[in-house]
Amino acid sequence: MRIPVPRPRSLAGQLFAMQAVLIAVVVAGYALFTYVSNARQAEDAATSQAMAVAHSVADAPSVQSAIHDPDPSAALQPYALRIMHDTRVDFVTIMNPQGIRWTHPDEDEIGQRFRGNTAPALKGEAFSETYTGTLGPSVRAVVPIEDGDKRIIGLVSAGIKVEAISERVRGQVTALFAVAAGALVLGAVGTYVVNARLRRHTHGMNAAELSRMRDYHEAALHAVREGLLMLDGQFRVALINDGGRELLGVPGDVVGRSVAELGLPAPLTGALLASEPRVDEVHLTSSRVLVVNTSPVSGGERRGTVVTLRDVTELQSLMGELDSERGFTQALRSQAHEAANRLHTVVSLIELDRAEEAVEFATAELELAQALTDQVVAAVSEPVLAALLLGKTAQANERGVELVVSEDSGLDDGLLPEPLPARDLVTILGNLIDNAVDAAQGSLRARVTVTARTEGAELLLRVSDTGAGVDPAHASQVFERGFSTKPAGPGGRGLGLALVRQAVHRHEGALAVTEADGGGAEFEVRLPLASAAPPPASEPPQALGSPRGTASEGGSPEGTASARAASGGAV
Repeated sequence: MRIPVPRPRSLAGQLFAMQAVLIAVVVAGYALFTYVSNARQAEDAATSQAMAVAHSVADAPSVQSAIHDPDPSAALQPYALRIMHDTRVDFVTIMNPQGIRWTHPDEDEIGQRFRGNTAPALKGEAFSETYTGTLGPSVRAVVPIEDGDKRIIGLVSAGIKVEAISERVRGQVTALFAVAAGALVLGAVGTYVVNARLRRHTHGMNAAELSRMRDYHEAALHAVREGLLMLDGQFRVALINDGGRELLGVPGDVVGRSVAELGLPAPLTGALLASEPRVDEVHLTSSRVLVVNTSPVSGGERRGTVVTLRDVTELQSLMGELDSERGFTQALRSQAHEAANRLHTVVSLIELDRAEEAVEFATAELELAQALTDQVVAAVSEPVLAALLLGKTAQANERGVELVVSEDSGLDDGLLPEPLPARDLVTILGNLIDNAVDAAQGSLRARVTVTARTEGAELLLRVSDTGAGVDPAHASQVFERGFSTKPAGPGGRGLGLALVRQAVHRHEGALAVTEADGGGAEFEVRLPLASAAPPPASEPPQALGSPRGTASEGGSPEGTASARAASGGAV
């Protein structure tokens, strides 16, 4: 049979027991101190009262006159009894200097010797003492009676029994313990209320469980690779884990600082400061693409916000490659269809016994495709960019847009420095071309012109289109994440140009948009070649393109091969 082990008392229960014991000890100590103090005060009060009565009797002229009578007791006994009644003392004894009583509450004791000390009084000194006499233990005062010549002619003793003093103290102690009990009950009720509230906040857990939970909490925060950020009701950082610091790029201790002081991009700061929840929003930092989720914490009032951050930079890159491959597949399917038509034409010419026309038709198509390839490679011999331009030419042709490389383009292989990788140029140029093709599609003369050349110590990339152009009022907003003048598609819009700006700023370049000479928009990028900044070590390889994060086909050998295959016979 298993014996159940009692669960440790909760933290609130432990505090309640501790506080109850503390209040009980304090009240009991105070009651004991008050009892001792009251007992001493009662004894001192009784001594003072007895001394005052004895002095009053000793100074009374009638007493001094009665002492000289033949029978002093006849006059002094009624007087003493009256004084006892009026002053509430237990006895008033008047005696001669030899200690023989003239008065006593018990008449049988009259004429007997006084029990107690009289020596100091016989010397003319009034004194008090606690002594056990005929009436039991009492606090008494003894005062000499002097005549006009200062001779001691008698003694007066007035006293209060100790039992009467104890009776007075007992009445005070009863009231004292009633007050102490009330204080204990009030303290217990207050302690219970406070600990009930504490129990709700700690969910009934004991100190060991709270400590263990705190250890698990710290371990989980450091182990989770995703970013976790907790904000208080004033949007100050209450907690941030290692992943959150890395993803947001905030060094040092930021706990207690406002979100607005972290130097984050404005759209991301706005999302963190929003009162409503945000679900899977994509935001850009200087080097990352983040998915942000926010959830307000409320308990009748706003207590803060929990923010989770997920790095999708690499995922966005893979999505770009997938979208690029999908575009090449569509281009190859179209080219296969066109090739089949041309092959049927060649076969039909041969069947009609027109072999010369068949050869002429076939070689013309090959020469046209080769001419396009030679034109692009002659202008841009850098292999990745050349493959990108060939692939984009095929894709643009399928959408009814003519993509040309300007005559003044010239970018030799090996010219780009190592800190300026070709995949970042693919991100920049690919997104600009996709944006231009979107803008030019459907226009009267759908055309996109690409320029890539060096000017001094800078690399110039220029993409212009024949579309509707960019409204000057929106020129500063087109590079913001989420901004687009077109309806949102399945994959969303407004990300491609934001990724362009991210890559340009990472390499300390310049980005501008103006009106093209023939109408439409012209985007120009200038990147320094001599002092190009390397991408952060933690940043995964990017090949993001199109407004949906595509245009990554030039970043891999497969993309290059597909681009070359798709370019054949594109015009």
